[in-house]
Amino acid sequence: MEYQNLIIVLILVFILNLPFGYWREGVKKFSIYWFLAVHLPIPIVVFLRLHFELGFQWWTYPFMIAAFFGGQWFGGYFRRRKLK
Repeated sequence: MEYQNLIIVLILVFILNLPFGYWREGVKKFSIYWFLAVHLPIPIVVFLRLHFELGFQWWTYPFMIAAFFGGQWFGGYFRRRKLK
């Protein structure tokens, strides 16, 4: 059951970060908007972890980080591809 919840949360985190990565790619690096695009999804990720009763077990962190930054990267990729 815990693994099913983890997979659901990973998919949601990835999808959640797509628009934020898209937005991040369109602003100046290290500006306030860039900072917001990277950090605004974090409270939602924490909520998802708590809602799906994942807690904060250490073994889940590599997967969560990969889903978070994967969504950010693919969101930026879609923006870069659109501009070509």
